[in-house]
Amino acid sequence: MSRASKLRAMLKQDGMIVAPGAYDCITARTIAQAGFSAVYMTGAGTAATLGYPDYGLVTMSEMADNAGRIAAAVDVPVIADADTGYGNELNATRTVREYERRGVAGLHIEDQGFPKKCGHLDNKVIVPLDEYLAKVRAAVAARQNPDFLIIARTDSRAVLGLEEAIRRANAALAAGADMAFVEAPQTVEEVATVPKLVKGPCLFNNVWRGKSPDIAFDDAQRMGYKVTIVPGMLFKAVIGVCDATLKELKAQGRHPVLDTNMTVRDAFRRVGADEWDAVSERFRTVEPQAKPAQAAE
Repeated sequence: MSRASKLRAMLKQDGMIVAPGAYDCITARTIAQAGFSAVYMTGAGTAATLGYPDYGLVTMSEMADNAGRIAAAVDVPVIADADTGYGNELNATRTVREYERRGVAGLHIEDQGFPKKCGHLDNKVIVPLDEYLAKVRAAVAARQNPDFLIIARTDSRAVLGLEEAIRRANAALAAGADMAFVEAPQTVEEVATVPKLVKGPCLFNNVWRGKSPDIAFDDAQRMGYKVTIVPGMLFKAVIGVCDATLKELKAQGRHPVLDTNMTVRDAFRRVGADEWDAVSERFRTVEPQAKPAQAAE
């Protein structure tokens, strides 16, 4: 079963998928090892690994390559940020092909102008609905596996209001998208309204201290959401831990005691050392061959 088919099967089950955000293979493996059933590749985190803010400065190939590395590092399905599709319907077509070829289970494409911004920043620009729908139709037609998930994201709430965001989400579903992603509803009431009015499965973006309120997963599930992503949690947590650890290093003048108490071997084990040791053991251990029987005199 492909990862895309596995994700489809999960979506048919009762309950809601929670997919924390990974920006590299370390965070992706950590998410899978923690028992989560899916990983979300954060675009903002991916941009940060390359030294940029989430301002549309990262190219499609850079995003697709990172998605491919993450997908190869874990056994669970990976849902990936594909920004605006990186252009018009032609670019959206290639984007889907490149992501799918790299083993990603699904992606989302949004209706921002290019260059885009993080959905929880101000001063976003929205493209006309017909341009957006052309990209959605192209994305749906481009996939090779019909189980590959096409998620239509609209950022129009911030610019045009919730009613227009709902209209765009429904139009994208009618154009063939599998799931709707209304970015940044601004109150608990708006968060609850989205799955009531959108005529298909919905994704909620849980961004702590963003424009949307903090919603417990059980509450999001009761509201009717099928997927919740938590894109920036590990990205921001790691920055905070690094700041604190480096401050302690500078103050003490020696290696600080880490909360994890992780040894060198422990760290390597978390990123697959046991599996690679097994490969070495398999090919270095050779069974002694039996001596050929001597011919009778």
